[in-house]
Amino acid sequence: MKTMKLKTLTAALLSLGLFASVPAFAEDTALPAEAQAQTEATESVQPQVDAKATNQAAEKRKKITADAMAAVNETKKALKLLDEEKTDEALAALEQATGKLELVLARAQDLALAPVDVEVVTYDLLANLDTVKAMIHDAENYLEDGEVQKARPLVASLASEIVFRTTSIPLTTYPGAIKAVTPLIDEGKIDEAKAALQAALNTLVVTTDDVIPLPFLRAEVLLKNAEALAENKERTVKDNETLASQLAEARNQLKMAELLGYGTKKSFKPMYEQIDEIEQKTAGGKGGKGWFDKIKQQLSELI
Repeated sequence: MKTMKLKTLTAALLSLGLFASVPAFAEDTALPAEAQAQTEATESVQPQVDAKATNQAAEKRKKITADAMAAVNETKKALKLLDEEKTDEALAALEQATGKLELVLARAQDLALAPVDVEVVTYDLLANLDTVKAMIHDAENYLEDGEVQKARPLVASLASEIVFRTTSIPLTTYPGAIKAVTPLIDEGKIDEAKAALQAALNTLVVTTDDVIPLPFLRAEVLLKNAEALAENKERTVKDNETLASQLAEARNQLKMAELLGYGTKKSFKPMYEQIDEIEQKTAGGKGGKGWFDKIKQQLSELI
């Protein structure tokens, strides 16, 4: 049996409004509960990273179709009312649902999916580069030996990202399915009506819209803050220290992104070179503008 080389690793799942389940780990691959300490530079930009994620979620929620969301809620309400044997109220709820769906179709006849909900889940891997490298090494060894289940929890934890998922009504089938329930209720076929409503709700489509790597977001914020300092030709000694730490941590975040497979080695090399160049340009307190333009463009192409 192999001995884990990992001293500390946490795949902390933070949810913005949702719960994300943690993979079940085999006894000999159990990971410690404590996260590894992050650098001061990384911790300092976390509020900005959180704000960026929140803003993106808000933009996606603007696309939610209010009438479609109401139709789903009325469907769920009708199902509950049928459980309570309140058939008249259930029929009224289904009438409301049908009306809302007709409004959606009238406004956008070519719309195939009507968004009703947006979920945002954050998977944050709080570990240093050496730990992640050791984890990848152990996973590779397990796979080479055919011990897939031992490798599985290690590979499953190799993610540091924000996931946006949208739940939508399939407008080609859902409205007809709801309308077909009313005759069943009228005929007293309550169990069949409940089954039909549940089946309709089960057809809601969940799609993953975006996956944004957290190391990229952190690097982006660190570079933005570093740029503001680099443009100041009258930096203090402390400013220079802060600038140096922000550039170093931006490089560290890019290395984490590379380790986790959020791009190819070829795509990361030019960014490392840009950071090296910026460090040389800002040495000795020198300042200037436009030094970050190229790396910002390179990073934006990956996010």
